[in-house]
Amino acid sequence: MELHEYTQYDAVGLAGLVARREVTAAELTDAAQAAMAAVNPRVNAVVESWPAEDSPVPGSTPLAGVPFLIKDLAVSMRGKRVELGSRLAAGNVAREDSFLMRRFRRAGLVTLGRTATPEFAYSTTTEPVLYGATRNPWDLSRTPGGSSGGSAAAVAAGITPLAHATDAAGSIRVPAASTGLFGLKPTRGRVSLGPDADEVFNGLAVHGGLSRTVRDSAALLDLIQGPEAGDPYFAERPRRPYGEEITREPGRLRVGLVTTPWGGRDVEPAVVEGVLAAARLMESLGHRVDVTTVDLGVPWEEFVLANARLWSANLVRWIDGLAGVLGRPVDESTVEARMLASYEWGLGVSGTEFVHALDVRNRVARSIGAHFETREELLLTPTLPEAPLPLGTYGRGAEDADGLGWLEHLFHRSPFTAVFNVAGTPAMSVPLASDPATGMPIGVQFAAGYGREDVLFRLAAQLEKAAPWAERRPTVWAGAGPSA
Repeated sequence: MELHEYTQYDAVGLAGLVARREVTAAELTDAAQAAMAAVNPRVNAVVESWPAEDSPVPGSTPLAGVPFLIKDLAVSMRGKRVELGSRLAAGNVAREDSFLMRRFRRAGLVTLGRTATPEFAYSTTTEPVLYGATRNPWDLSRTPGGSSGGSAAAVAAGITPLAHATDAAGSIRVPAASTGLFGLKPTRGRVSLGPDADEVFNGLAVHGGLSRTVRDSAALLDLIQGPEAGDPYFAERPRRPYGEEITREPGRLRVGLVTTPWGGRDVEPAVVEGVLAAARLMESLGHRVDVTTVDLGVPWEEFVLANARLWSANLVRWIDGLAGVLGRPVDESTVEARMLASYEWGLGVSGTEFVHALDVRNRVARSIGAHFETREELLLTPTLPEAPLPLGTYGRGAEDADGLGWLEHLFHRSPFTAVFNVAGTPAMSVPLASDPATGMPIGVQFAAGYGREDVLFRLAAQLEKAAPWAERRPTVWAGAGPSA
C-alpha cells in the first residue's frame, strides 16, 4: 500500500479494507511505519516505536487492524516504556497492561509506538526536556498544543488516523484545535483509568482519542467505554452505540454562546469570528443559538486555587512514587524547573485544603449540571483564545511561578476547557474554522450535560457533513510524497 493510498482513509475505512481482505493488517503496519519515517523527524510526535505485537482478526471490530499510537502517560503496555515525558521516569518499563491497554488490544488496534507529552502532562504545549519539542504539522515553528500534542501531531501529519489522548484540563481539545482535528473529552467515569491511575487529578482526567473524522472517535469510544470492577467513578452506559448515534439527526438544539472566557482574558479576533461563524452555521442547520452566561458556582480565583491544590498534590504523589521506585533524586537533574516549583508548592497543600478543593470540584459540577438541565442543552465557545503559540514562548511571564502561579498561567492559556473537566461533563473541539491570515486551524468547542456524548456525536456528524474538514492538509503530510 502506497502512502498516498494509506493516508486517504480514516481508521474505520482502513479497518473496512482489512475486513474485506483488500489489504492485510501487516500491510497497514508497514504503511504506518513508512509514514512515521517520512514525517516524524520533522514533527517529533512519536518518541518510541516498535514492531506490531498483535494480530487482530479481520472484521472483528470496526477498528480491527488499524495502526495506533498511545500517549506516553496514563496507559501502560506490558514490556514497553512509560516515561510521562520526564527524565525522572526515563527508562521506566511497564510490567502489565493497564485496563485501557487491554481494551485497545480487544479493539483490534495495532499499537506501534508512544507519543510525546509535556512532563507529567502539566502544560498545554508539548515541549519536554526529555525528548524536545513536538512541532505542529501546519507550521513547524508553532506548538501542536498539549498535553496530547504528540498524538495530535502524529494524526494531523498522517502517521496514524487515530491516536490515544488524555484530558485533565483540555489536553484532548487543545491539541485538536491546534492541529485541525476532532477531539472529544468523554464524561467522567466513561473510560476506566485503572488499575494504577484511578484518582489521577481526582476525577478531572479522562481517556479518549484524536482523529480526523467523527466516526473514528465514535468507534473508539464504543470500544473502550465502560467501567472496570472497583472504578471510583461511573457513567451510565449509553443508550445506543456512538457509531449509531452519528447516523441520527440531532434535532433542534438550544445552544448558549460564550465568547468571553472565565477569568476575563482577551480572545483573538480571528478566534471570535470563527466561533461566530460556527454559530451562524448552527442557526442555518435549524438550531437556536443565544448569547449566555455560565455561573461556575465559585469565583474564578477560587476555581484556579482548587485546581492548583488538586494538581500539585497529585504531582507530589507521582514524583515521590517514581523517585522511590527508580531510586532517583528529585532535583533539577530529573525534573523541569516549573514542575519542581509545582512539586514544592504541592508539598505545602494540607489535607484540609485538599478536601476543600474537592468540595469546589463538586460545587462547580452541580452548577454546570444545573445550567444544562435548566437552560441550554449545549454550550458553544472557542476551544482556545489564541492561535497556537510559537515554540519556546508558552511560559513567558511565568518563569518564576510557584505551583499556583503555573496553574494560573496554564488556565490563562486555555481558559475555556478546564471547567468541563472539573464538572465532569463531555466536551468536544470541532475544526470548523481557520485563521485567514495564517491558515492555522481554529477549534470550536461544544459542551453538553453529564453523560450526553450522544448529543455531541450527533451534532458533530451533522457539522462534519455541512462543513467538511477531513480533506484539509497541513504543510507536513505523510501522503504528500518524498518532500513531506
